[in-house]
Amino acid sequence: MRIAVFPGSFDPITTGHVDLIRRAVPLFDKVIVAIGVNSQKQTLFPLDQRLGWLRKVFEGEAGIEVDFFENLTAHYCRRIGAQYLLRGLRNASDFDYEKTISQINQIVGGGLETIFLISQPAFSHVSSTIVREIIKGGGDASPFLPAEITFSVKT
Repeated sequence: MRIAVFPGSFDPITTGHVDLIRRAVPLFDKVIVAIGVNSQKQTLFPLDQRLGWLRKVFEGEAGIEVDFFENLTAHYCRRIGAQYLLRGLRNASDFDYEKTISQINQIVGGGLETIFLISQPAFSHVSSTIVREIIKGGGDASPFLPAEITFSVKT
């Protein structure tokens, strides 16, 4: 079985993430969208809320599962039997960063392959970081979020 993990903080999940995940589904038997929990990283939204959003967005979609993990992504992949990591690339900066991480994961993950998908032009400007800044600033982030995402933020 070809299992791919699409790891991220998904704080929040964006339309760009959703597009990449749905485009990857035909390539694998299963795509696991997994929130990496990093106790050193400050998130805007709690884990339970982010998991709930992912489950809502991908509800009823064959081939997509939602999960979370702590510690190294490569160790999580090994534990669940995933042979592939799925990553999206928006620009050359993403490539430089992701290339280094993929090479480390290849060693640490015992041959874990990273599959890169290029963002569609309509989503190449969308990032969780920018969306968080819009939300924190009181702006309307809805053009960058799946319709299933609803929240209120206290400022």
